[in-house]
Amino acid sequence: MTSLSQDIQYKLKRLNAFEKIIGINVVVFLISLILFKAYGTSLHWFEMPKRFGDFIHQPWSIFTYGFVHYGFWHVALNMLILYFISQMMLNLFRTKMALNVYFLGILCGGLAFLLVYNLFPQSQLKNVGTLVGASAGVRALIIFLSAYMPHKEARLMTFNIKLWYIGVAMVVIDVLGLFSLNQGGYVAHLGGSLLGYVYAQQLSKGKDIGKRFESFMNKVEGWFKPKSPLKTVHRRKSKSFAGHNKEEFNEFTKQKRIDLILDKIGKSGYESLTQEEKSFLFKAGKD
Repeated sequence: MTSLSQDIQYKLKRLNAFEKIIGINVVVFLISLILFKAYGTSLHWFEMPKRFGDFIHQPWSIFTYGFVHYGFWHVALNMLILYFISQMMLNLFRTKMALNVYFLGILCGGLAFLLVYNLFPQSQLKNVGTLVGASAGVRALIIFLSAYMPHKEARLMTFNIKLWYIGVAMVVIDVLGLFSLNQGGYVAHLGGSLLGYVYAQQLSKGKDIGKRFESFMNKVEGWFKPKSPLKTVHRRKSKSFAGHNKEEFNEFTKQKRIDLILDKIGKSGYESLTQEEKSFLFKAGKD
C-alpha cells in the first residue's frame, strides 16, 4: 500500500502545469456531480454571474468559472483539446508564458461576457445564464498558436492542416454561435480568442504582454509559500559583462535562439527543423 501511495505521489509530481489544471477541472466536475445528485445544488459561488451588481459580490469568479463544468461532454472536450494544445505550447514556449495566455484568455472571456451583457439591451441576449467552462482559455491558446505560427501544421485524423485554418474556423463557429442558445458562452470564446490574437501579435514584435500578469501571479504564489526559518545566505553575484551577468546573458541567448527557431517554423513549418533544433525546443519547453 505504501509503495502504491509513493508511486502515485511520484506520478503527480511529474505532471506538468496543464496536466494539473486538467486534473483540477475533472475533480471539480466530479464534486459538482456529487453535489447535484445528493443535494440538488450547484457550485454557484464559482460561476461567473451576468449582472455587474452580482459580480462585485464574487469577483473571484472571473477566474473560478474556468474550472467549473456541468456536462460530461463539456468537460471532456475542453480537457481533451486543452491537453493536446498545451503539449504543443509547452514544447515551444516557457511554461509561465503558456499559463499567461491561458489564464488571461479566461479573464478576457469573463470580461467580454460581463461587458456585453451589461452594455447591450437584454432583448438581444436571450437565454443568457451564468458563465462556466474553460473554453475561453482553450480558445486563447489555439488562436495564439494560429496567429503566431500560422503555417505550422497540426495532424487531424489522417491529414495535416495549417494552424491558421483552424483559427479561422474557430472564430467563424463562435461568431455563428452568437445566434444560438448559448450566446453568453460564445461571447466569452471570442473574448479569449481576441486575447490570444493580440498576445501573438505583440509577441511577434518582441513584447510579452503577459509579463505584468506573470509578476502578479508570482506575488500571489509567494503569499502561500511557507517562510523558511533559516537565515538567507546571499551568494556572490556572478561576474558580469556587457551590462549583464552570466545568467542573464545565457537566458537572453537561449530566448534569441528560440525566437529564430520559431521564425523558421512560421516560414517553413515544424518539419523543416533539424533534429538538434527539435531537441532544443523540447528541452526549452521543459525548463
